[in-house]
Amino acid sequence: MDEYTAIIAAANTATLITGGAVALLSFRAYRRTGAPPLRAVAVGFGFIIVGSILGGLAHLLGGDVALGVSLQSSFTAGGFAVLLYSLYAETDRTVTIKSAKTKPK
Repeated sequence: MDEYTAIIAAANTATLITGGAVALLSFRAYRRTGAPPLRAVAVGFGFIIVGSILGGLAHLLGGDVALGVSLQSSFTAGGFAVLLYSLYAETDRTVTIKSAKTKPK
């Protein structure tokens, strides 16, 4: 193990926690609304998380930093491609949002 192991482990842990939170929240929103772009957001962040895990494992268990960086970069690129798709995905649903009316003074 080299001097970068702790930094790599901390960064991958932060990616797992924050990316996992975004993926979970977007999946819950997809289940609530049925909007396909939200599902794509969850999948995109899932790709990024999986890449972070695989890259970290390749580095920590295999000792191969180049393989870890390659895996993580590939999955990150794929995740961002899915996120980009989610921004352009069309929805057939019309969503009506009702706001709470305030009482007159």
